[in-house]
Amino acid sequence: MTTLNLHTALITTMVIVSASDQEMTDRELFTIGEIVRTLPMFSEYDEEHLPDDATSCVEMLNGDQALEDIVAKIRAVLPKKLYDTAYALACDIAVCDGQLSQEELRMLEMLRHGLDVDRLTAAAIERGAAVRFTRL
Repeated sequence: MTTLNLHTALITTMVIVSASDQEMTDRELFTIGEIVRTLPMFSEYDEEHLPDDATSCVEMLNGDQALEDIVAKIRAVLPKKLYDTAYALACDIAVCDGQLSQEELRMLEMLRHGLDVDRLTAAAIERGAAVRFTRL
C-alpha cells in the first residue's frame, strides 16, 4: 500500500485523470510538470521526485486497488480546504490536451464525489479549466 503525503496526493489526483483513458499524453505530462514547478503549493516539493512519484501512482493504478480506494486515500491525506484545489488540478489535466475522453469524465465524477465538491463549485472549476486551455 502506497503512503501518500500532501504533495503526492495532489500528484496522484492529476496522474489518475491522465492515465484514466490508458494514455498519458505528452501535453498532460508537461502540464503536470508545469503545475508542480509553478504553483505555490508545491514550493516545498522537490520536483526531482516527480518522475518517481508519478511512477508510484501508475503502479498503484496497475495494482489491485480500486479507484475508489485511491480516491479515499487522497481524501484522507488532503485537508478539506484543498479538496476543490485537487479537483481543479484534475480538471486542468483532463482538458489540457484538448481531448476529453469518457474515461476522464468518469474519473472526474469519481473525484468530485470522493472529495465532496458540490455541483455548482465543480461547474465553476470545470468552466475555468476549459477557458484556460482553449485553443485557437
